Amino acid sequence: MLSKLGKVPDEVRAVMENSELDAFRCSHVRYRPAWELLWGNISKGSVCVAGDALHPMVPDIGQGGCAALEDGVVLARCLGEALLKNKKQEIKGKGEEGKEEYKRIEMGLNKYARERKWRCIDLTFTAYAVSFIQESEGKIMAFLRNKFFSPILARLLFKKADFDCGKLRSP
Repeated sequence: MLSKLGKVPDEVRAVMENSELDAFRCSHVRYRPAWELLWGNISKGSVCVAGDALHPMVPDIGQGGCAALEDGVVLARCLGEALLKNKKQEIKGKGEEGKEEYKRIEMGLNKYARERKWRCIDLTFTAYAVSFIQESEGKIMAFLRNKFFSPILARLLFKKADFDCGKLRSP
């Protein structure tokens, strides 16, 4: 591992040198099939999933943290729109108001789920495919990866990073 580090600060090298070999864990890339997101529920009632619970992915495309931040913006926008919608309408009784608010939250979470589903399927599948290409061995795969896939992947990854979450509005 130390021979593959290349030029790194002395502090980083010291951490590696002083770490026990048992502290490192290696595992194969695992893929969550797209149909789990496609047909599964990511929102139910007043609960939804976000971040790694929604879109676990390998770090090969550098979008895991970005996708979690996107989740936060989209979730805030969807909930904000749902809770502010019809806020100025007639005031109902206390019991009715609570039920109405719960329904609005549920609608906001359902909208969030619809908006994030396809983006998450796209990101997790792309991360897995890129990881598979990068980890594949053999002369033919190395040739394809280095000569053919590299320019395609570069354009694809830049497109993944250019995502508009929508605008957050203040009341």
